[in-house]
Amino acid sequence: MRSLFRAAAGCLLMLWLHTGYAADTGWLQSPQNTHAKVRLQAQSADSSEQETRLLLSVSLEKGWKTYWRSPGEGGIAPSVEWQKPVTAQQVKWFWPTPARFDVAGMTTQGYHDDVTLPVTLSGSAPAIIAGTLTLPVCSNVCILTDYPFSLDLSSAGGNADFARQFAAAMGKVPIPEGLADNVTAGYRAGVLHIAAHREQGWQNPQVFTDTLEGSSLGKPVVRVDGQRALFTLPVTDEWGDKAQDISGKTLSIVLSDNGLAQQISLDVSALPADAPGSIALWQVALMALAGGFILNLMPCVLPVLGMKLGSILQVEQRNRKSIRVQFLASSGGIITSFLALALLMTLLRYTNQTLGWGIQFQNPWFIGLMVLVTAVFTANLLGLFEINLPSKMTTRLATHERSGLSGHFAEGAFATLLATPCSAPFLGTAVAFALAAPLPVLWGLFLMLGIGMSLPWLMIALWPGLAMCLPRPGHWMLRLRLFLGALMLSACLWLLSLMQNHFSALFVAVLAGVLLVMLFALSLRRYGLRNCALTAVAGALLAGAAMVIVTQFSGAGGKQLRDDIAWQPLSEEAIQSALAAKKVVFVDVTADWCVTCKANKYNVLMSEDVQKALTENDVVALRGDWTLPSKPINEFLQKRGSVAVPFNQIYGPHNPAGEILSPLLTRDAVLQGLEDARGAR
Repeated sequence: MRSLFRAAAGCLLMLWLHTGYAADTGWLQSPQNTHAKVRLQAQSADSSEQETRLLLSVSLEKGWKTYWRSPGEGGIAPSVEWQKPVTAQQVKWFWPTPARFDVAGMTTQGYHDDVTLPVTLSGSAPAIIAGTLTLPVCSNVCILTDYPFSLDLSSAGGNADFARQFAAAMGKVPIPEGLADNVTAGYRAGVLHIAAHREQGWQNPQVFTDTLEGSSLGKPVVRVDGQRALFTLPVTDEWGDKAQDISGKTLSIVLSDNGLAQQISLDVSALPADAPGSIALWQVALMALAGGFILNLMPCVLPVLGMKLGSILQVEQRNRKSIRVQFLASSGGIITSFLALALLMTLLRYTNQTLGWGIQFQNPWFIGLMVLVTAVFTANLLGLFEINLPSKMTTRLATHERSGLSGHFAEGAFATLLATPCSAPFLGTAVAFALAAPLPVLWGLFLMLGIGMSLPWLMIALWPGLAMCLPRPGHWMLRLRLFLGALMLSACLWLLSLMQNHFSALFVAVLAGVLLVMLFALSLRRYGLRNCALTAVAGALLAGAAMVIVTQFSGAGGKQLRDDIAWQPLSEEAIQSALAAKKVVFVDVTADWCVTCKANKYNVLMSEDVQKALTENDVVALRGDWTLPSKPINEFLQKRGSVAVPFNQIYGPHNPAGEILSPLLTRDAVLQGLEDARGAR
């Protein structure tokens, strides 16, 4: 009786186990390939899900590898030729995060040891799933092996172990989000650049790219810089020759770091010819040198150059040695200030703050300090006060022939601070490259910027005869000093106007009034009523003449100074929406503290023909304001490899990737860019 009970229980157990099993081919191995074996398992779908789940397991001998869905520079991906009624349209493959390895000198993407690929079939499951798996495996040689299989689902039911295995395999598939905060891709001249930002930083970032039709992507060069991971990949055609332009295409990638992986789809933008990361370091260094030099020609620095000229004129014995020492001190101030900016950028990077050229002018405290400094310099140039050192200190400084070196050093430092709201040619490229580069490169490029800006000063230090060509001291020096003081006062009032972005217009107007009244009162005491009255009348006449000139330019016979463009807020969505409507898009990112932006506005954007072009029906004008800190604007600029304003870009049906214009706009460049983006009408 007991034996009969055991037999019945055994039969019931066998029946229960049979219904709990998933369909399973067991391990399949081909006599032509003893280096790999495969196994397929399947489980019937729940009727409500209309889905059948399969697991394809591959076990490889040590030293042998198989491929990912995009093999890389060589190889083919595993595939299945399905037998009816299953069709390829029903099948969806899920690919775990691959690894990168080299085969026969080519970089490839795939798996080694053991890997399990989840697969799903949509729709009602047939009773029999059959087909032929084609599996490539490689070591020193490559073998392509076929594995016919058949799975009977009619006897396969729910199985907890299969569900666990399927869940474990899906856990190794990259997720759609959660690893990187912001990822961008850009292309230029056979090189693909991918930048990924992650708040937690990176440990061992890797990127795996899907195939682009007609192109081959090589092994990436990886560089980690704090929260940014930068990948540079060579691009060729399928035969290893010159690549086609992949800008505007959509690229699928997998980004991974220490066990985490994310599947990302990116639109590849066209990088400008001077985009960061697309040129050699020595070229960027030369750009930094040139950009720093050109800063001397920008209107931001003119008042300080005037101050320097005034300091030379005040030297009683203009000997070569004293002039050389003065200009060397000023050069030291410039270079030291650029190194201080490099230190500031380093601190901002480690505290996860916004990086950009001139961003300190977004801070009202910095603007207030600059207003105070320029006001003091104005009063000094106007002769309203003098700094007299004690007689012993004066004698000691004179003995060492180093009188006033600290003042000359401060002039150089002050020139650097006033230069930061200006964006000159080459400057934006060098700064953008520096801010994205490792810290030693950042410091080196800021040093080159400082040397570039100090080049004119160093030239006079090397050839003091250039400064000694100035006329002898005389009464004209007083008038020149007053003129330089007026220049500095203009700079002070301009800086004061920037405070309107942080305080009310009434407060700024009162502050400006108090400043002007104080200067007038001190001037009255210093120069007397008659001289001050004459100066005030002359200033009023100059202001009136300026107003007349502006009025003439804004009239019918002159240059249009009225902005009729219907500017819309800048956003990525606005650009894509306009492109979808076959529109031309003109992007202008500006700031109130940016002097170059003002020059572009009044000299180019407000000219009559540009106004007409930007108000046509097929043109959408988008403007971003970076006067105050703005994370969207900062991200917009960084995505395009820029950290400075002005920034202008043109999109259109014939240029969907966008063309970035030079920081110094010209009428012809804007009009031609609009026509190129529009194409044939």
